[in-house]
Amino acid sequence: MNNTIKALIGAGFAVTVAWYANSIIGQASHGGFLVLAALFGAYMAMNIGANDVANNVGPAVGAGALTIGGAVIVASVFEALGALVAGGDVVGTIKKGIISPNAFGDDPMVFVYAMSAALLSAALWLNLATWMKAPVSTTHSIVGGVMGAGIAAGGFAIVSWGTMGKIAASWVISPVLGGVIAALFLYIIKSQIIYKVDRLGAAKKVVPALVAIMSAAFITYLTIKGLKHVWGTVTEILSFLPQEKKPTFSVALMFGLIGGVVTFFMVKPRVAKKVVGMDNSREAINVLFTIPLIFAAALLSFAHGANDVANAVGPLAAVNDALTSLKVSEKASIPLWVMVTGGIGISIGLALFGPRLIRTVGSEITELDQMRAFSIMMAAAITVVIASQLGLPVSSTHIAVGAVFGVGFLREWLDSKSMGEKQQKLQNETAKQHEIKASLDACTDDDYKKKVELMEAHKAQKKKVKAIKRALRENYVKRGLVKKIIAAWVITVPAAAIVSAITFYVIKGLAA
Repeated sequence: MNNTIKALIGAGFAVTVAWYANSIIGQASHGGFLVLAALFGAYMAMNIGANDVANNVGPAVGAGALTIGGAVIVASVFEALGALVAGGDVVGTIKKGIISPNAFGDDPMVFVYAMSAALLSAALWLNLATWMKAPVSTTHSIVGGVMGAGIAAGGFAIVSWGTMGKIAASWVISPVLGGVIAALFLYIIKSQIIYKVDRLGAAKKVVPALVAIMSAAFITYLTIKGLKHVWGTVTEILSFLPQEKKPTFSVALMFGLIGGVVTFFMVKPRVAKKVVGMDNSREAINVLFTIPLIFAAALLSFAHGANDVANAVGPLAAVNDALTSLKVSEKASIPLWVMVTGGIGISIGLALFGPRLIRTVGSEITELDQMRAFSIMMAAAITVVIASQLGLPVSSTHIAVGAVFGVGFLREWLDSKSMGEKQQKLQNETAKQHEIKASLDACTDDDYKKKVELMEAHKAQKKKVKAIKRALRENYVKRGLVKKIIAAWVITVPAAAIVSAITFYVIKGLAA
């Protein structure tokens, strides 16, 4: 499918959403702004799917556990389910509380202009980042958009700079935590399985425990992030749970521990059966992590759909609320059509434009196999759980990509320890190449058959020496791509803010 057709499909979805918004707003005053916001919201949702979702499925694709087509299907289904089932029915109108609704005074239209500008600017930045193959935080994009429009509407004083400081801190905290945890789990897998003489015997003991830890982490993560919007409904059904507005960490951890124990006893006999007849190779061990990776991709997608759909529908719901109630509220109900726009838009954006970023995260930063991807998925869930409990500001995008960095740098560090052996091997193979070359030079034209054999041997030996030299020079993490991604993270908030401020003035001027 070429880019023109993809663009037409995306435009068709956005126009359909705008048409529906127009049909329900009727002849209401300023109803055209709901149509405009719906158009921007659909565009934003598709860009979230194109950029952010790659972090959930990219490692599984890079490891070969899922094809790109399979990843798109899994992520699309579970993103939409997360948004529609656990996305909640109320959303904060100002993401992260970076500005106060009071900053817009009693004029809901100024608020409408600001939210519309925030949606468009965030979507434009995500579109550019996707084109640049840079996975960035959609939360930070919309935060930058809201901040820029808020400053344009009410000045710099209305911004909560303490909150913005925490967001800036996440640029460091998220990737470092994700990278360290991913590297730690990969080192455990290598030291406890791969470096053992009897790898299969070690795998029978270690793999069930690792999968159980992963299950516990994901259940805890899903409870904290994926169910917080519908926790009231959950506690109504399970009346023995604490009657809180959202799940407490202790309840989430209890769910996780129970799930981990159940998973361990389910997985242990299956792994023991699976290893029978397998060879003792690294490739065989990798196969044991394939199914957990597919489940991880699905669960991360569900949690992302439940938690991050608000980045697309939050401002749109806020505009809808402001136009229908003619006031600015801190909380706004999310009409079903708005939530459907977010869920389906994310899935469409992923299907049409997601493969570009999926390849970047899955294979272009560093080479992944199943055990490396497993470590990355573990880090994605565990880091969010730890950060939630400690109150640390983190970004799921930065965590996942930081985990990929961590895995790559660990590989590089471990291989650097054997650099002396590689240097010795290079010397030996180079000496062998020189011997063959000397024999070739000494060979006369009369012995044609021997000369041809020596020429072929010299050619093969030359390739072998080049391969060793390449291995010695190779960086396991592509430095240029890392620098580009980090630069994109740093400029996401200010870039979205500047575009949003300009867009706010344009919209306000056109409305005057």
